[in-house]
Amino acid sequence: MEPAELLTLYERMALIRRTEKAAHDLFLQGFVKGTTHLAAGHEAIAVGASAALRDDDYVFATYRGHHHAMARGATPEECLAELMSRATGLCGAKGGSMHLTKAATNMLGSYAIVGAHLPMAVGAAWSAKLRGTGQLAVAFFGDGATNIGAFHEALNLAAVWKLPVLFVCENNLYMEYTPIADVTAVPRPAADRAPAYGIPGEVVDGNDVVSVQETVARLARRARAGDGPALLEAETYRHFGHSRTDPATYRPAEEVERWLKHDPLDIARGRLVEAGVPEERVTEADERARTVVQEAVEAAKNAPPPDPREAFTDVWADGGAAWRT
Repeated sequence: MEPAELLTLYERMALIRRTEKAAHDLFLQGFVKGTTHLAAGHEAIAVGASAALRDDDYVFATYRGHHHAMARGATPEECLAELMSRATGLCGAKGGSMHLTKAATNMLGSYAIVGAHLPMAVGAAWSAKLRGTGQLAVAFFGDGATNIGAFHEALNLAAVWKLPVLFVCENNLYMEYTPIADVTAVPRPAADRAPAYGIPGEVVDGNDVVSVQETVARLARRARAGDGPALLEAETYRHFGHSRTDPATYRPAEEVERWLKHDPLDIARGRLVEAGVPEERVTEADERARTVVQEAVEAAKNAPPPDPREAFTDVWADGGAAWRT
């Protein structure tokens, strides 16, 4: 990867990290209602994967999907305004934290039902194959989804039809509060299941943006060539608890310390140093991210609330609210 591209990816990760921190602070200040599931620590997966995809590829994420929305073009202001129930929010205040969606860039949603979006990604891939567009569908999901029936149904059908779909497991070791290893028969909850469906199963350091980009690019080329789906398990760690109400005290202190030393931003900074990028350029990237998020926070705070008359729009494809039979 060229140093200039790596610096761009680093800045994007820094922007996401600062937006996640802003979301956390805004919740503590009473500006964000409801629940939030922060993805701080997962940035390299979203940014690295997105860098390997085409603009017209389809992306599906979980309720922990802020990083995927921003990696696919959503701005910090759009995301924070959505979390704060403002009219300028990404979904006009109808989605909130768990349903960030930017259909204009083919980021086709964040889904709160565990595993529910995997069959949807299969459908999108089937559509792309039928139309011969060369598009790829990518479903990001947590380790807990690997024990959900929809995961196995989606993999099976994608393999049978050799669809251009990539399944990416963000394995952060915990399915909400339960260690995935305590309830799963195989060491790699995602990758070890792939052989049962006759598809490639790989493991990647999900905190290394370069490794993620290179691996996703290779698997994407394979899928576009007609060789069918693949399953990628990206090892990572969340910096916050499962949700805003979770202090994550169930995680061993030494485990947390070890993973925090393997921070995606630190790894990218190390790669930039090795590539000879001057430290001041990295600092400038951090400062740009800080400024953008600061301005986004103020803009979201000052944005108007949604118009109640808009509550039933966007229900149907034509934007109407009339009941259909």
